Amino acid sequence: MQTDDVDLKKRALSAANKKAAFGEDFELENYEEGSKISRPIENLQTLDVDSKKTLLQVGVVPSQEGRSGSFILLDNAVAYSSLKDKNVELTSTHKALEKYEWLKDYSWKLVQVDADKYTAKTYLEDADGYFVRVPAGKKGSMPVQTCLLLGSKKVSQTVHNIIVVEEDASLDIITGCTSKKGVEEGLHLGITEMYVKKGATLNFTMIHNWAEQIGVRPRTVINVEEGGTYISNYICLKPVRSVQAYPTVRLNGKGAVTRLNTIAIAHSGSELDLGSRAIFNAPETRAELVSRTITVGGKMIARGEMIANAKGSKGHLECKGLVIGKGSQLAIPVLEANVDDVELTHEAAVGKIAKDQVEYLMSRGISEEEAVGMIVRGFLDVGIRGIPEELKNEIENTITQTAFGM
Repeated sequence: MQTDDVDLKKRALSAANKKAAFGEDFELENYEEGSKISRPIENLQTLDVDSKKTLLQVGVVPSQEGRSGSFILLDNAVAYSSLKDKNVELTSTHKALEKYEWLKDYSWKLVQVDADKYTAKTYLEDADGYFVRVPAGKKGSMPVQTCLLLGSKKVSQTVHNIIVVEEDASLDIITGCTSKKGVEEGLHLGITEMYVKKGATLNFTMIHNWAEQIGVRPRTVINVEEGGTYISNYICLKPVRSVQAYPTVRLNGKGAVTRLNTIAIAHSGSELDLGSRAIFNAPETRAELVSRTITVGGKMIARGEMIANAKGSKGHLECKGLVIGKGSQLAIPVLEANVDDVELTHEAAVGKIAKDQVEYLMSRGISEEEAVGMIVRGFLDVGIRGIPEELKNEIENTITQTAFGM
């Protein structure tokens, strides 16, 4: 074992019981380690109806139409991987690390193994995941789709993903995180490290659709170099026990840009602690963090943080929350300027649907439920693109149910 590996293991072991800064504390020993062995899926089209529906609900298309590649991790084992775009490389993290010596300089360099007990467990279990790379100057023709699927009851899924978009390259990824029908309880620990090189662009959409007793602890850090662009969309609309996510974007090159959109609904019994952080480490960097959240009985915490360490930085943070019925909303915006000549702004608002808006729409011949649905639909619209029609319909159904649940 190399010196770096020894040090990482030592640090991980020291953090094996380290609680996370935010969110419910899960007892790891209550969950069995997910299997690292899976029967390969030969063809996504031959899956049963329930499995296909599960995939579609998180934006993963079984026909693979409109997708350049597909990857499925079932519990802790690679169950499916295919690719039809020569400009993109898609494989497992383990295989990529065996193939590329240089990848060791990217693995566990953004997310720290000792950040908390969830990162420590993921490292100590030598978690696999997906590796996606686009060589310099190449562009993915269509989105890559990946799925992290919890397939067994009361197990922990540990995942380690690495994405590298090289200079002047571009890539779209749609990743769905979900559980099989009948898997109501479990724990998902997902580590994702993303590298957006000089002049590159990465559009990353994540859809969560878990069962009601599943805990979710993603840990994501993105490094954006000069002139690079990172756009993130996060969607969580269905009941889940607990999600705590706080992705961090490091704008480390001059003129780097990021935009992170979050739309989420906290149902009764759910606790969602969501947010995003942008760190401006280079001149003339830009960031926009947009959060649209609704509680219909659950607990919602919306965090947003911007830290300006370089001149010419500009950022806007927008946290807006609706309370429909019972439940709670908490918005926590943080702006920090450590140099002069920066511009950081924020807009935070939490409240209920305005009665006069509903009444105005009703005066136009629209029912109360339809009026609320229109307002909620407009509230959640942050311009997410690339998701399939089936998922759009699922989102529409969720919005309708939210309106009728007032």
